[in-house]
Amino acid sequence: MHSNKKEYARFLLDSIHREIDRPITVMEVCGTHTVSIARSGLRELLPEQMQLLSGPGCPVCVTDDLDLDMVMALSRQEGIILATFGDMMRVPGTESTLQQEKSKGADVRVVYSPTDALQLASENPDLQVVFLGVGFETTTPVVAAALDQAVQLGLKNFSVFSLHKLVPPIMRALLEDPEVKLDAFINPGHVCTILGTEPFRFIAEEYGKPCVVAGFEAADILEALLMIVRQYREGRPAVEIQYKRAVRPEGNPVAVGFIEKYFQPVDARWRGIGMVAESGLDLRDEYAQFDAKKRFPLDIQPGVRRKKCSCGEVLKGLKLPYQCPLFGKACTPAKPVGPCMVSTEGSCAAYYRYGRKKAGVSS
Repeated sequence: MHSNKKEYARFLLDSIHREIDRPITVMEVCGTHTVSIARSGLRELLPEQMQLLSGPGCPVCVTDDLDLDMVMALSRQEGIILATFGDMMRVPGTESTLQQEKSKGADVRVVYSPTDALQLASENPDLQVVFLGVGFETTTPVVAAALDQAVQLGLKNFSVFSLHKLVPPIMRALLEDPEVKLDAFINPGHVCTILGTEPFRFIAEEYGKPCVVAGFEAADILEALLMIVRQYREGRPAVEIQYKRAVRPEGNPVAVGFIEKYFQPVDARWRGIGMVAESGLDLRDEYAQFDAKKRFPLDIQPGVRRKKCSCGEVLKGLKLPYQCPLFGKACTPAKPVGPCMVSTEGSCAAYYRYGRKKAGVSS
């Protein structure tokens, strides 16, 4: 961090210490924020009255193990190439991972974009290419654009297995959960570049909780936290934008239009949280020929969830990563038991990598 940024971060930190007048628990719902907070050591620098919790902001982490069981069963089918982002390869289902399935002979290939999956379909006309769609509103428009291209090309051997998730419904679910005690949110900057702030107004208007869209540097997060403190001091819960260099209130209507053209909201499972109403996205009925769930229906027996893994409690902010009995022992980035230790944006991986104690503010 440049010296002027360090000075500004110290000013913001001093202001938070000076102005906070009540205990405030803030949850960030973005994996990039989770990593930035851990790397910068912000938790240890903030006043004791302010607690930061990591929420379900990592799309890899929230992908349910039973859904992954379906994906792995699909990958075992003859004539199918499963195309996936690399960070999904080691995420555990109830009994296996895509990496293990690949080692047993499944044709699982890592791609860097949905366009790569389209290329695979063009190059392998005798095989069916299924793209595993995982991510929040940030990545869904790119998948929708790939679907648009598949429609134009008339590809018959390309489909999407959609496990996409929506952020506003899970935030509502957290606010409705009696176990979860939250005073405010740091809203995900990347998601809000797509959605804007309108879909999050309910947080302030219905629940009276402040929320601020933040950028990803330490100073951005501190400024957002100061904005939250001032909302409480002034008694005016609102949705505010700290990340004005990238986020507009109206978001990106073109990207939202792509999502709405090809996808529709459905109830979806979140790992460790359960079913959340209209929090996922499936392809619209008119694009059923590109929907892998409809084209390749599977009837499998659900596996048994891993009971000792605390990822669910971590994602809801009920436990800190090091409070899981497996953390740093049976579960490490080299041998992860749960998805929060697999993804580089997972809270367990962030705690493991950067530790709980870190002095200074840096980016």
